[in-house]
Amino acid sequence: MPPAHSVSAQFSVTVRVELDARQEPLGKLTARIAEAGGALQGVDLVPGAGAEGKRVREFTIDARDQQHWEEILRAIGSTRGARVIGYVDRTLQMHRGGKIEQHNKYPLKTRDDLSMAYTPGVARVCQEIAADRAKAFEFTIKRNTVAVVSDGSAVLGLGDIGPEAAMPVMEGKAMLFKEFADVDAFPICLDTRDPGQIVDVVRLVAPTFGGINLEDISAPRCFEIEERLKAEVDIPVFHDDQHGTAVVTMAALFNSLKIVGKRLEDLRVLVVGLGAAGVAVTKMMLESGVTHVIGCDRHGALSTEREDYASGEMTEMKRWYAEHSNPDKLHGSPAEVIEGCDLFIGVSGPGIIPAEALARMADDAIVFAMANPNPEVMPEEATPHVRIMATGRSDYPNQINNVLCFPGIFRGALDAGAPRITEEMKLAAAKGIAEVVADEDLSEDYIIPSVFDREVAPAVAAAVVEEARRAGIARVSEETGTFAALE
Repeated sequence: MPPAHSVSAQFSVTVRVELDARQEPLGKLTARIAEAGGALQGVDLVPGAGAEGKRVREFTIDARDQQHWEEILRAIGSTRGARVIGYVDRTLQMHRGGKIEQHNKYPLKTRDDLSMAYTPGVARVCQEIAADRAKAFEFTIKRNTVAVVSDGSAVLGLGDIGPEAAMPVMEGKAMLFKEFADVDAFPICLDTRDPGQIVDVVRLVAPTFGGINLEDISAPRCFEIEERLKAEVDIPVFHDDQHGTAVVTMAALFNSLKIVGKRLEDLRVLVVGLGAAGVAVTKMMLESGVTHVIGCDRHGALSTEREDYASGEMTEMKRWYAEHSNPDKLHGSPAEVIEGCDLFIGVSGPGIIPAEALARMADDAIVFAMANPNPEVMPEEATPHVRIMATGRSDYPNQINNVLCFPGIFRGALDAGAPRITEEMKLAAAKGIAEVVADEDLSEDYIIPSVFDREVAPAVAAAVVEEARRAGIARVSEETGTFAALE
C-alpha cells in the first residue's frame, strides 16, 4: 500500500449526502473535504432522491486509509445543511460477486444455433477430437485459456491467507490476462498444501487448459510443483512469482546497462531475498552471462563456508545457491557485503538495506528494490547514492512489474502452441520488453515500459513465438494456423 501520508484509489469511498436544496452548501463541503485531507474525485446528483426540499449528492473521495474515512465523514457531517446518509467502500464494491464472468461468443436464439452449439451437432466435433486429441486446441477453449493456480500460501504482501482469501488476487490476475493479451484465464484456488496433491489436481484438469500459471505458492514447495508439472503435462507451466519477476528484472537490467555502459560479464551483483523470485532472478542472470553474484537471506550472505551448509541444515535450493555464488566466500549482512557491487536486487522486505550503505557500491550503481508494498530502501533515500533506481511500485519511476511479462509470454506460447516455456523463450521475452523502450527515450528514470503500454504484450508474444519456431517446438503451423503434435 502507499505511504501513510498519501491518498490512494484503493481507499476510495462514495459518500451519499442529503443537502438543503434551497441553500445547498456544496462549496463548503468541497472545502471541508479538502481540509480533512481527502482527494475529491467527483460529485454526482442522485435524481429523484431526497425528501421535499432536499437534494442528494454522491461524493467520490480518495483517502489514506479507513480511519481517514471517519475524519472525512465527520467533516462532511459537521457542515450545516448536510447530512451523511451512508457510504460505500468502492474497492469492496468492485469485488462484490467477483470481478470476472463468462460470456458466450455466439448467440443461442434459434433451433439452428442450438443444433450447432450443442446437440446434435456438437457430437461431430467431439468425434473429431476423439480421433485426434490435438484438435482440442482447435475446437475448444483450450487454445486460449490459462488456469491461474494457487494455494494461497504466499500471497504478495499478505502471506499465508488460504485459498478463499487468495481468490480476489487470482481473479485480478485473470483480468490482467484478458485486458493486456486477450487470454482467457480462470482462477483455481486449492485447499491443500501438499505438493503431490497440487500436482495431481493440475495434471487432471490440464486437458481443459492451454497453459498453467502457478501463483503465490510458497517456497520451496513451488520449485518441486513446477518441475513435476513440467514433466507431467504437455502444456506450458509458468510460476510467475519466479519467472515473471526474473524476466522483467532482466529487461530492466538490459536497458540499465545501456545507460551505465557496463557488461553483464563484469557485474558484481548482490541479491537480497532468496525465495522463489530471488532464486529465479539469479538463475536467469547466470544464464545470461553474469558471473559474480552474492545472495543474502535473513542469516546473511550464503556460501559453502557458512555453518548451516556444513551442518546440512541448509535447504536443497539454498545449497545450490551457495555452490553457484559468492566466489570470495564473503559473510555478513547485506550492508557488510555490498562493497563494490554494481547492482543491488531486493526481493525481500522493507528497510533491509540502509541508504548510506549504497554509497559503498561501485560508480554508476543500479538498485532494484522490489519488495512490495514497501521497498528495501526508499527511492528518496537511495537517489543520492545511485544512478538508476527502480522499485515494484507504481508511484515511482521504473516500476518492475510482472504484468509486463506474463500476459505476453502466455500469448506467445499459446499462439505458437508450444508445449513448454523454455529458458530461451524467457530471455526472448525479456529482450522484447526492453526493446519497447526506444533508444532515444531511454533514461535513468525510464528503463522499463509502463504497465499500461499496449505495445508490450504484442512485442513479448512476437518474440516468444519467434523463439519457439526457431527451437522447433511450435505446434501451430505458421502457414495454416492449424495445430499439430510435434514429431
